[in-house]
Amino acid sequence: MSTRDLETKPVIGLEIHVQLATRTKLFCGCPLEFGAEPNSRVCPVCLGMPGVLPVMNRTAFELAVRAATALHCDIARFTKWDRKSYYYPDLPKNYQISQYDLPFSSDGYFDVPVGETTKRVRILRVHLEEDAGKNLHDNPAVTLVDLNRTGTPLLEIVTQPDIESADEAYAFCTELQKLVTYLGVSEANMQMGHMRFEPNINVHITRDGVVYKTPIVEVKNLNSFRSVRGAVMYEIERQIQDWLADPTYTLENRGKENRGWNDTREITEFQRSKEEAHDYRYFPEPDLVPVEISEAWLAELQADIPELPLDRQQRLQDEVELSAADAATIVGDRATADLFEAAIAAGGHGITLGKQFISFWLRRAKERNTSIAGLGIDAERLGELSRLTADGTINATAAARIAEHMLDSADTPMAIAQREGLIQVKDVGQMQVWVDEAFAANAKAVQDAVSNPKKQQRARGFLTGQVMKLSAGQADPKIVGELIDKKLAELAAG
Repeated sequence: MSTRDLETKPVIGLEIHVQLATRTKLFCGCPLEFGAEPNSRVCPVCLGMPGVLPVMNRTAFELAVRAATALHCDIARFTKWDRKSYYYPDLPKNYQISQYDLPFSSDGYFDVPVGETTKRVRILRVHLEEDAGKNLHDNPAVTLVDLNRTGTPLLEIVTQPDIESADEAYAFCTELQKLVTYLGVSEANMQMGHMRFEPNINVHITRDGVVYKTPIVEVKNLNSFRSVRGAVMYEIERQIQDWLADPTYTLENRGKENRGWNDTREITEFQRSKEEAHDYRYFPEPDLVPVEISEAWLAELQADIPELPLDRQQRLQDEVELSAADAATIVGDRATADLFEAAIAAGGHGITLGKQFISFWLRRAKERNTSIAGLGIDAERLGELSRLTADGTINATAAARIAEHMLDSADTPMAIAQREGLIQVKDVGQMQVWVDEAFAANAKAVQDAVSNPKKQQRARGFLTGQVMKLSAGQADPKIVGELIDKKLAELAAG
């Protein structure tokens, strides 16, 4: 049967684990240090030794509340801890301290830009738990276990199955990374494993008015946005094709399963049937007291939440008249957005500053593997450069050259412009001389600009470039363009 005879609707929910930006673990004082010597950042508590007692990391809980509030969740005034029991070599206690029936937050939502629209994804719950260790399979003869990660504070965010495509899943994950870094909740460094994604995917297939639901597949431990998109795309197509080959391939008949993502082959591979909640034998953690959140404590935490990225992006679009794409790029890094607004406050020209941030400043930041804020240029000089460009003191070409000097010098843009001879010439007579010289030296381009419609635009651009070259970049491009057009019109008229 062809898929043309079917209606298909992907149904996708996400579980995301976010490592919180604390100095120590969730229930002990061991430091969190990526790349430390294996099993060197452990203690009797995170190793599960008999008789030891956990103590909650208050900072971790406060960061978690900050994130849940930004996700518009209801914050519970009373929450407790639970033991999630299972055996695995990297789980020394044979249980994980997590939250089950009374998570600290629930019933939120997250608005995600997808193309030209916004997708609202409901948040089922946000809760805290400790991480397990890490199994290392580098040696084919043995499996090694590194317990440095054991006890790392994780924020688990569980969505409702509101996502309907790989692109929506990708957008959700990228926007969530932006949010948690904005809040200071997590560094969200993918290479360091600070965020891990587990999409739950199935497809509702309608044939002849009957809806068939494929088994729900949870793809485990994806550590890149590319993997999220690839795994969701692959699973949607695989499930449809498997149902076409065998109509008994349904949730009712097969239940749920876990699969892993083979990044090399770009396929998912079966791991095991998925556990249900009763398999983990949850029960209240006897060694930790519940957490009660007072109104005063909650108000203090919520007052510390900054303007959220999407709100800030829309405000910059409205106030500075940035495009949606440019505003999103600037807002993508909180320190860069702060710098941008500080430069405007220092007298910068908003639209011009936005263009400069997106063009040469962003390019230089990428070359140096940092953000625009990481370049270390103060807001006053950034604002001055945009102002000099906007008022015509320098042109865009000169601004880019001045920016190069600003990277390695504390001089002001005006001082650099004067020293390098980059102040824009306003003398129309001098510009006419440069135009005449360019026309005299490039007769073929002049002829094409006058009489060859196919080459007219390119030839005019070439002549403009020659004038700017003769002027060492000091000519005003707008006036140059007007002079060129006037001269070409005179030549065309004979």
